[in-house]
Amino acid sequence: MRSIILSMSVSLDGYFEGPGGDLGWHLIDDELHTHLNEEMRRMGAFLMGRVDYELMSGVWPTADTDPANPAPMREFAAIWRETPKIVFSRTLERTDEENAEIRREVDPEEIRALKARPGPDMTVGGALLAESFRRHDLIDEYHLYVHPVLLGRGRLLFGPEPAESPLRLVSTRTFGNGVVLLHHRRTDGPTAPDGT
Repeated sequence: MRSIILSMSVSLDGYFEGPGGDLGWHLIDDELHTHLNEEMRRMGAFLMGRVDYELMSGVWPTADTDPANPAPMREFAAIWRETPKIVFSRTLERTDEENAEIRREVDPEEIRALKARPGPDMTVGGALLAESFRRHDLIDEYHLYVHPVLLGRGRLLFGPEPAESPLRLVSTRTFGNGVVLLHHRRTDGPTAPDGT
């Protein structure tokens, strides 16, 4: 069974965005972006909310046409175009991408059936969609990129939990810019091929 992975940047005090949706505090340098490209390249699908999808699709499809963009940004453009996307939205009528499908709501049975199919893991993006996936107990792994900043206000990534969710620390990684990756897996989740 393949896993659904929540991969998000957060401040040290748990915010995924600052006031007014500010993301200017993200420390995405070439080292971190290259790592993120490696992670996203192995995903079988991007599961996204509308806001996240519209932000991403406004930048990435053509990011490799601008030679001024750093190499990791240009590299991600191809990853974005090639990876299938499922966009969860009640208002989005269509997408301009052949490999993007729209779903009106999160159907837990459909997502569990999708997880049961053979193929690579999938990543869920966007805090509101992630909250819905958590409520339905659909997230298997958490890849949290903790940035060395205290925001003090904004939007917290995690709200109140409906129930305790025990997790197991799989690995950590510290990047040169001070960002720390915390990789956790559900204690009752699938075991990776390496036994972790």
